Amino acid sequence: MRYLKKRRFFRDAGEDDDPMSGVANLFDVGLVFIVGLFLALMTVYRIMDFFSETSEITIMKKNKDGRMEIISKKGRAISVERVTDKKIGGEEGVRLGTAYQLKDGRMVYVPDE
Repeated sequence: MRYLKKRRFFRDAGEDDDPMSGVANLFDVGLVFIVGLFLALMTVYRIMDFFSETSEITIMKKNKDGRMEIISKKGRAISVERVTDKKIGGEEGVRLGTAYQLKDGRMVYVPDE
């Protein structure tokens, strides 16, 4: 009888009764899940092009206010333009000259006399 009691004592002494021992593992699992979800969303919506320096992307989106925005990315430069329904100028105008684009991409303006 004494032999059985001693054995039970040693078996209980080796067990860890800390309730917080499993929390670290849950945190690691949660972190891996979040990173996996983030990568899956980036793959589904093809957002990886945003991080490429050679890509050119144009996105048109509507704000919560109902205003339209055009987001353009060319290389490393990102620009945001807001679209309005207001007219900037009148319907009338005067011809001032002619603009030419050269083969190297430069533009030349020649005024009318």
